[in-house]
Amino acid sequence: MRQYMVIERFRDGCYDAVYARFHAQGRLLPEGLTYINSWVNREANICFQLMETKDPSLFDIWFTRWEDLVEFEFYPID
Repeated sequence: MRQYMVIERFRDGCYDAVYARFHAQGRLLPEGLTYINSWVNREANICFQLMETKDPSLFDIWFTRWEDLVEFEFYPID
């Protein structure tokens, strides 16, 4: 397993919609992509998430489920 730092930037005006979807449907992670922890910045427009997976292609599936509300970056942690 490898860990990744995911940076989510909420699209303008989408903070409430992000959390409404999250509370209704969860993180919408594909099987094999594991959430470890997260932190939101003070301005509540960026979320940093620590994730783990053997298959980084799973990020594409996850990002597609949220791309209408969030812009993503992710970086492997060595």
